[in-house]
Amino acid sequence: MSEQPYTGADDPRVTALRVEEFAFPGPLRDQLVGAVLSGAKTSTTGLLAEYQREGEPLPRVGTRGAVVDSDGRVVAVTETTEVRVVPLGEVDLRHALDEGEGYTSVAEWRAGHERFWHGAELREALGDPAFTVDDTTAVVLERFRLVADLR
Repeated sequence: MSEQPYTGADDPRVTALRVEEFAFPGPLRDQLVGAVLSGAKTSTTGLLAEYQREGEPLPRVGTRGAVVDSDGRVVAVTETTEVRVVPLGEVDLRHALDEGEGYTSVAEWRAGHERFWHGAELREALGDPAFTVDDTTAVVLERFRLVADLR
């Protein structure tokens, strides 16, 4: 996610909204954006370390965001309904299920997220080639609702 406002003149419905980027451009982002658009994805998880590294404030309840696809097109608007910062070891089943990725357990959710967080792209973005997570790693749990489908 990024706090830089979307300022594209192509769609005045989303001018100046916070840009919501799920994962990196590519198949995973496409899958996640599809889940947002279908209503299956109503929560997301970020690393507190990402926000700190980028100097971004945490999302706030009521904030609306412009969801972008892998081509950088704004395809939806969401509104944050809840934000919690918890240790990774405290992520609950409801949050894992609401990520809309088909997980059926917290263990399965965590394994999928650890693959992403331990991947080269994220480690490069964090500037730490050895970055790893454990039960104490602070994560940002965000719930949201789909406000508009702009496809």
